[in-house]
Amino acid sequence: MKFKSHKWVLNSTKQNFVAKRVAALSPWMALFVLLQFCTPAPAQTEVAQAAFASQEAPPAPRSFTDEVGRQVQVPASVKRIVSLAPNLTEIVFALGEGDHLAGDTDYCDYPADANHKSHVGGPINPNLEQVVALKPDVVLATKTINRRETVDALARIGVPVYATDPHSVEDMIASIEHIGKVLDADKAALPLAASLRERLANLDQRIAGATPRRVLFVVWTDPLITVGRNSFIADALRRAGARSVVDVATEWPRISFEEILRLQPEFLVFANAHATDAQRDIDTLRTRPGWRELDALRRGNIVIVSDTINRPAPRMVDAVEQLAHAFHSESFVFSDGPSLHERITEEACACVR
Repeated sequence: MKFKSHKWVLNSTKQNFVAKRVAALSPWMALFVLLQFCTPAPAQTEVAQAAFASQEAPPAPRSFTDEVGRQVQVPASVKRIVSLAPNLTEIVFALGEGDHLAGDTDYCDYPADANHKSHVGGPINPNLEQVVALKPDVVLATKTINRRETVDALARIGVPVYATDPHSVEDMIASIEHIGKVLDADKAALPLAASLRERLANLDQRIAGATPRRVLFVVWTDPLITVGRNSFIADALRRAGARSVVDVATEWPRISFEEILRLQPEFLVFANAHATDAQRDIDTLRTRPGWRELDALRRGNIVIVSDTINRPAPRMVDAVEQLAHAFHSESFVFSDGPSLHERITEEACACVR
């Protein structure tokens, strides 16, 4: 794809900047000339020095190395942000920077205010002219779903792009800290990251010693796609006390039913915002030849978890907790009542029996 030139945007901006600077300087120049004739030489020098001192140079841009190793120069003050991925939009709002979000993608739907921002198209092929027209101080992208061509095209025309590349739950939390620095929102990012790590540490203590469940995470049913060992979802499963039965380097591998039958996972896991939609997929699988031979399906060991697990953003920790409750409900039983699994996962994490 060949990107169009945007020199007209940059030239117009430069012309406006020059005009404003000239207009701003004119009164000062008139005053300076007048003082040349009315003020003694030493006083003239002092006045001139004061006038020039008042014209402070703009703060120097800040330099960052993003998560894919690119050097990025970001303005000292970030007032306009464009996000090219739903998880990044969620992070921006979680940091309290939603008012500075000038635009996002068609798929950015959380929180609700994200729907009211200017949309620049999909994450894979955003409209670069629309991105530039929003005059962002920085664009946020992620290697998972955005293309390197998009990042490079924006960088070539002088738009700073900070890219993330999380492969684990901890990487997601680190991305929050990194973005916090880029947006000068450390005061929000650091306590948020600390609270997420604390929740995960409490979860580790809760399920310590539990035997990991062998699971198949179903990303797509036709063709059947699951997660590889290096994906952030596979790591989320590990943090929840489970491990994927598919152990390959490919992030989103296709797998045959014959291989699933051989592996015999204890649980099948589906992620969906609406349990009824996931139930449709499950009912479809039940009708396929051979699937009834799968122990997990026959026993009803099926977990439907919130689709927040698909987004490396703060709510992903919610999904990890939900999965842990589903896989190890015995670890969340209180002496004075029902298990924590029964208390808080009824709506967000459904177990189909």
